[in-house]
Amino acid sequence: IFSANSGNKEITWMMLEAGAETDVVNSVGRTAAQMAAFVGQHDCVTVINNFFPRERLDYYTKPQGLDKEPKLPVKLAGPLHKIITTTNMHPVKIVLLVKENPLLAEVEALQKCYRVLDLICEKCMKQKDMNEVLAMKMHYISCIFQKCITFLKEREDKLDGFIKSLLKGRDKDGFPVYQEKLIRESIRKFPYCEATLLQQLVRSIAPVEI
Repeated sequence: IFSANSGNKEITWMMLEAGAETDVVNSVGRTAAQMAAFVGQHDCVTVINNFFPRERLDYYTKPQGLDKEPKLPVKLAGPLHKIITTTNMHPVKIVLLVKENPLLAEVEALQKCYRVLDLICEKCMKQKDMNEVLAMKMHYISCIFQKCITFLKEREDKLDGFIKSLLKGRDKDGFPVYQEKLIRESIRKFPYCEATLLQQLVRSIAPVEI
């Protein structure tokens, strides 16, 4: 709470990595993120809300139950964790993070990653302390990964083509229509219709024409 209230992102991140709990409340019933938001330290709020412990991802690098193979190869855990914990959710940024890592920028690797993201999304929604924000983030990244797969399979310019499509503006005003449609499509495909966050997003976005 003190590190977040003081606006120190590095110390806040360090404490999270050391195991600090994000849902513990103080004497007035507020979490560190809520207190930081109250005093206007929104960068620290973003750090807390985007934090995802590496151990939770490493769980999928070991065979579970009757599985003979892990759902996520160990070599992909680091690159995937970097994308999961990024605070810049612009689709171009996410595709660039995929493109810069040769281990990730392959169809088979992305297929394994997006399936793990879907499992994490499901767990976020079904756990006792539901985390709709993290669930939506995992789903959104999963949708971008799936679109990356399509470009890798079908286009000669591969991820460069995807980035160009996301950045290309329409002739009359430069508005990136493809990017807008991708984001709206990912929201529409969110599988948990009862989620409050989804309903808020739909109410905000649906009336707005592209």
